[in-house]
Amino acid sequence: MVKMVKAITIAAQAVQAPRKFIKNNGYEMNFALYKIKYIISELGLGEEEATVVKEILIRLNGNDVVTADQVRAAFNQALQGLGYQAEAQQYQSVHQAMKKAWKVETDPTARLARLQSRDPELVHENANKDSNVFNTQRDLTAGTVGKTLGLRMLPEHVGKAHLRGDIHYHDLDYTPWSPMSNCCLIDFSEMLTNGFKIGNAEVESPKSIQTATAQMAQIIANVASSQYGGCSADRVDEVLEPFALKNYEKHLEEVKEYIDDEEKREEFAMERTKKDIYDAMQALEYEINTLFSSQGQTPFTTLGFGLGTSWVSREIQKAILNIRLEGLGREKRTAIFPKLVFALKEDLNMKPTDPNYDIKELALDCATKRMYPDILMYDKIIELTGSFKVPMGCRSFLQGWKDENGQEINSGRMNLGVVTVNLPRIALQSNHDMDLFWEIFNERMQVCKDALVYKAKRVTEAVPENAPILYQYGAFGKRLKPGEDVNQLFVNRRATISLGYIGLYEVGAYFFGSNWENNKTAHDFTVRIVKELKDNCNLWADEYDYHFSVYSTPSESLTDRFCQLDTEKFGEIKDITDKDYYTNSFHYDVRKHPTPFEKLTFEMEYPKYAGGGFIHYCEYPNLRQNPKALEAVWDWAYDKVGYLGTNTPIDRCYKCGFEGEFKATARGFECPDCGNHDPKSCDCVKRTCGYLGNPLQRPMVHGRHVEISSRAKNL
Repeated sequence: MVKMVKAITIAAQAVQAPRKFIKNNGYEMNFALYKIKYIISELGLGEEEATVVKEILIRLNGNDVVTADQVRAAFNQALQGLGYQAEAQQYQSVHQAMKKAWKVETDPTARLARLQSRDPELVHENANKDSNVFNTQRDLTAGTVGKTLGLRMLPEHVGKAHLRGDIHYHDLDYTPWSPMSNCCLIDFSEMLTNGFKIGNAEVESPKSIQTATAQMAQIIANVASSQYGGCSADRVDEVLEPFALKNYEKHLEEVKEYIDDEEKREEFAMERTKKDIYDAMQALEYEINTLFSSQGQTPFTTLGFGLGTSWVSREIQKAILNIRLEGLGREKRTAIFPKLVFALKEDLNMKPTDPNYDIKELALDCATKRMYPDILMYDKIIELTGSFKVPMGCRSFLQGWKDENGQEINSGRMNLGVVTVNLPRIALQSNHDMDLFWEIFNERMQVCKDALVYKAKRVTEAVPENAPILYQYGAFGKRLKPGEDVNQLFVNRRATISLGYIGLYEVGAYFFGSNWENNKTAHDFTVRIVKELKDNCNLWADEYDYHFSVYSTPSESLTDRFCQLDTEKFGEIKDITDKDYYTNSFHYDVRKHPTPFEKLTFEMEYPKYAGGGFIHYCEYPNLRQNPKALEAVWDWAYDKVGYLGTNTPIDRCYKCGFEGEFKATARGFECPDCGNHDPKSCDCVKRTCGYLGNPLQRPMVHGRHVEISSRAKNL
């Protein structure tokens, strides 16, 4: 292969290669000689490959710009002219097969047939969707049609790049067929204060915390059905505080005629309010876990809390954690939703002398037994993203932003979608040529840009009436009137749109070997890749006025999909494709066993350039009896990483009483003591794509259920 590359280079120097290439749909790109190289290589022409390349370039007549038809004709003429009739026929057959594949992928009938036959790739693509229930089946059916029609709508070069696996256009089952947006920070404060409307009901501002949390659940269900991504409540302890105070004031008034002593009245009202807070937060937990959105799943919901300092805010924080520790139902199962994100802040809750340290201790206890809460480091999040707020969904962060009055705004903002680039494929196509790697990288960036711009443009074609809860009744902050332009909520970089990436580990392994983590040159190279992604996003933001952000992709199935496609194209390559999966975003190789401190030290540089989405995980042994070990990691990580999740074994078998980590087998996870894998008598919880999920609900794919994250030992 190296000889062939050199020969092709000589051939290209001997004959003038075109500068530009125009695809059938009119899309213009730089002429890519490496693509001709791969096609010829697949034909197996051996030593004659350079001759064929030269002949193709000659037949292109030295034109500066060539079309796809001209290149195909030159290919056929060159092969036939050199006597390679069989190879010419093979080339034509491959081209016809690609045309047929495109037709099949954009045919709803063919994809519906796959769904009807319960193709595992379709029915198990989301760990939190139960494909046995009717509303999920309806969503999968609609998504199947939406995906095929959406592919037709995309610019053809984007759609084909998605099908090839060069990029991934996320959420094709919803967009672009529908002009839906992705994830958001719901402006609960605005909606609960000013009221809103759902369906036929005009909802007034609540007069108690119980009503406030009931309204929150209804808002979440409606928002989740009006977009396709997750939704978050930022600083929920502080948002709900005014409504809990209404309970307190009511109880003070109620007891006036029974208790004369003012101090005792206040004590009574406080105790009653604490009970109200607990009941309200427990109801919210149960309501979220029993909700189903129109997508056939529990809404992907995140609650952020931890910064409130009043007795009411503190009580809300404690209630959230104690309720999660309590568990759901008679069996006390671990709640999957909402995702809990707890804020750590210097002088607030870090040290034993801090006023909220007791709540940190409660959060540690909860994380060791229920995996949540994840942790946000207050100062580091501001450094990385420009302001403090929880992610939208599992890891998508907004950048700091101020309105025309100079007021910082976080809630009420949103993300317009994600496109992810397959980084290992670029490395494999470069054939260890670093210059070629960057050439292909820049080509892919143009395709990603076109895909993201199309995503944004499609969302702007919505009208407020399409999603009243978002645009007209406060979830997105500013309330629009029917017919108003929704783009005013997106431009001036108010909304984000994200460029994702997968497989930095594999890129490093391809160029520097599989143990490159401590190789500074290799590490700097992979950091440069993320920086280049960021530099491209900055240029696009200047051009289009949306905040293009780099997103360390949550990839439940995409790590498999990209790897499978590349295995078909390049074969099994040690430590790259032979694993059957790619490593997600910037994470450490899952097969290795760093300490938490080694893992986080390795990963901490990447979010500087990936502020649009990131999370770090460490995987621990059973920590129930040793929360101080987890606290040591939290404290050490405070000024090093912004967002940290805990993976620890919390599985339970109700049949034999086992507590710990279930065993992964060919048929799925099972109790290591009795072999039980029945979801009805097991509570098996793993982290799936940033959220928690129950892997017993679906079969394993390549022996894996959970997002790729490193195991850490030796606490």
